[in-house]
Amino acid sequence: MLRGIVPPVLSPLRDRDALDEAGLERLLEHILGGGVQGLFILGTTGEGPSLSYRVRRDLISQTCRHVARRCPVLVGITDTAFAESVGIARHAADAGADALVLAPPYYMPEGQPELREYLQHLLPELPLPLFLYNMPPLTKVSYELDTVRWALDQPGICGLKDSSGSMIYFAQVLGLRGSRPDWPVFVGPEELLAPSVLMGGDGGVAGGANLFPRLYVALYQAAAAGDVARARDLQQRVQQVVDRLYRVGRHPSTIIKGIKCAAACLGLCSDFMAEPFHKFRAPEHLRIEQAMADLAPVVAV
Repeated sequence: MLRGIVPPVLSPLRDRDALDEAGLERLLEHILGGGVQGLFILGTTGEGPSLSYRVRRDLISQTCRHVARRCPVLVGITDTAFAESVGIARHAADAGADALVLAPPYYMPEGQPELREYLQHLLPELPLPLFLYNMPPLTKVSYELDTVRWALDQPGICGLKDSSGSMIYFAQVLGLRGSRPDWPVFVGPEELLAPSVLMGGDGGVAGGANLFPRLYVALYQAAAAGDVARARDLQQRVQQVVDRLYRVGRHPSTIIKGIKCAAACLGLCSDFMAEPFHKFRAPEHLRIEQAMADLAPVVAV
């Protein structure tokens, strides 16, 4: 069973259709050096749906080769095309990945019966265990509780990541999985990491762990041990990361831009963004540079 911090890894790019290969290796070593429990590639923070299928396959192969089984690698297969999800899943298995992650198809919103039928058709085609990824702000469709209840009975589905931001939903999912303690439930928004673990969650998929993995691992460990005072202190530090790095721009993409820009400031990788987005211009870049300098004593653990 997977527990702890599983960062949604950035996808370092050199241009519109090429990986920053050296940057990817530096980034992976930086994250792994922070003691994380797994890696999630091709998620939202990794700009997965914006990458060509060739780049997605290249990223999967290079990540699995470089990680070399040092921790589990989870691969996002979310797509609007059934066959493309299956194709990426098979490539991930061949490359040595450990599990898959799937949000609902995100163009034409599906009803819950349609979503369950889609999963019924998809599961026999997948060569690896599947995590559900609840991301209604971007997909327009949630894995509603009846669907989660159904998923708990499917041997091919091994857990859930919830990025809804609703602690009510999160608590309800934890209540459903009572009979499946081996079915981990992760939280996405890092502002909710400590409270979600304290109430029984299994960890976080936190974008800031690309930058400060030791901070997020320490926060998870404190919350999992029930050390409320330390968890509160570390959660407040994470909130400073959120406030200083994720709110520089005016659009939803500013979160990924902020993390990528900060990674570039650390010398980890390029901050090139997949279209239709673009990296921060000079004024915003300077704000991130200053924020990183100010955060240095905050994130030290």
